[in-house]
Amino acid sequence: MQQLTDFLLPIVQKINAYLSDYILIILLIGTGIFYTIRTRFVQVRFFGEGMKKVFGNLSLKGGKNKSGLSSFQALATAIAAQVGTGNIVGACGAILVGGPGAIVWMWIIAFFGMATIYAEAVLAQKTRVTAADGTVLGGPVYYIRRAFNNKFGKFLAAFFAVAITLALGFMGSMVQSNSIAEATNTAFHIPTWVVGLILAGICAFIFIGGIQRIASVAEKIVPVMAVIYILMSLVILAINVTKLPEAIGMIFKFAFVPQALIGGGFGHAIKSVISQGAKRGLFSNEAGMGSTPHAHAQANVEKAHDQGVVAMIGVFIDTFIVLTLTALVVISALYAGDGPLGTAAGLALNQATGVITKANMMQTAVGVVFGSSTVANMLIAVCLTFFAFTTIIGWNFFGKQNVQYLFGKKATVVYSVLAVGFIFLGSLFPNDLVWELADMFNNIMVIPNIIALLAISGIVVNALKSAGNNTK
Repeated sequence: MQQLTDFLLPIVQKINAYLSDYILIILLIGTGIFYTIRTRFVQVRFFGEGMKKVFGNLSLKGGKNKSGLSSFQALATAIAAQVGTGNIVGACGAILVGGPGAIVWMWIIAFFGMATIYAEAVLAQKTRVTAADGTVLGGPVYYIRRAFNNKFGKFLAAFFAVAITLALGFMGSMVQSNSIAEATNTAFHIPTWVVGLILAGICAFIFIGGIQRIASVAEKIVPVMAVIYILMSLVILAINVTKLPEAIGMIFKFAFVPQALIGGGFGHAIKSVISQGAKRGLFSNEAGMGSTPHAHAQANVEKAHDQGVVAMIGVFIDTFIVLTLTALVVISALYAGDGPLGTAAGLALNQATGVITKANMMQTAVGVVFGSSTVANMLIAVCLTFFAFTTIIGWNFFGKQNVQYLFGKKATVVYSVLAVGFIFLGSLFPNDLVWELADMFNNIMVIPNIIALLAISGIVVNALKSAGNNTK
């Protein structure tokens, strides 16, 4: 295992360096800005409408539908995929490598990403199809084919389908199960393979039930887990409130002068902080990645625009609420004041010793505040388990849609069996390799999705017009 890791890790890291440092930043921010301009800041103008549609008739029991899902069930399934380890482990990794300033760039990615995800949800609604058995099928492969009705479109759609199946159905699920296993092992001393086995069994039961069972689980767990995590974070910040102003100041300061903390030259430091923000921002909110449109395609809504504004709220909750709370807890505890990572020397010492890692950073921060590592480990292990578990079931559905597109419905059974196996393997693999592999396939699947989004932006603009707006 270690020999395989030593061989693969530097290769995958090199690929990711080019993708996330250059290509990913240009594609994500560029597309977000493009759609922000094309829709005249849809994420601002229709933010209130989105909030009303999400919370106006909030229910944890959406009921069964003959086909598709309710709007909230679709959003819950999307948020289940969005709110995962990216909000805890991913955010911590961005801060640890890029400094507190990485959070500003994650916010920027998310702000423009709200316009991007509006477009993704609208296109998923506009291009979805209904199979002979009544099953709703939708997602990027269908709007890619709409954008390019030729051999290039077939290739691009197939490329995306393979990439997302590997990225989310297999590698991504490994990331989530890896994080659950490590956190649970640290908190409760349960062997990682035991956690992996239990997790694989529970997921297998849910996968068998299809989208209706996935949505039923998601709509109940997602609101509850979000409230628990938010309340826990607010309690921690209240205890550590004297350091909160400094923590907020550090976020903005080190977004633009990162070399003062990271060390090295300005060019290297600013590239590090931006790339970490972009890479972890993508992994956290998934806007532009092409994953959540599979859930939004399932929504039974009157107009495509209706689900577009709902989709925007998913990004807002994921990044501006959950991820921001994680960042404030970590920065106020470990960077502000005399925190162990608050200076370049402290960071260098930690790099040499490896005491604080992205996997244990949140637990360490909570332990500093509460004065008990045991309590911290248990709290974060429980939260992380819920977050990562819901992400696994959401991502499995996204992968299944693409396997069905590629090979037909019968192939989804084989896919589910393989996915369960990868969930178990994730509890055994080294953390760094699992994350790097997931990042690589996440980055790759962005490319065909963005190409299609840019090619058929007119459909998105027309959806705004048909909703009774004056967008030009």
